[in-house]
Amino acid sequence: MKQADLDRAVARATGETVSTIKRLGFLLAEPSDGLDPEADEHGPYVIDWDELEAQRHEAETRRPRYEPAVA
Repeated sequence: MKQADLDRAVARATGETVSTIKRLGFLLAEPSDGLDPEADEHGPYVIDWDELEAQRHEAETRRPRYEPAVA
């Protein structure tokens, strides 16, 4: 499978654009790498999307909300 094929497949599966998937840098895992999905530390190529979304949500709720003022 070529990188472009992988990017398109991930984009279709996630609903993201192909350019977003390219920017995130998905790679095919090699069976010889021996990645354990249950391990606490996955390494630099694994993103916990739920954790990332929670961090984004937390950052948004901490931003001050300004009310429009009429002068």
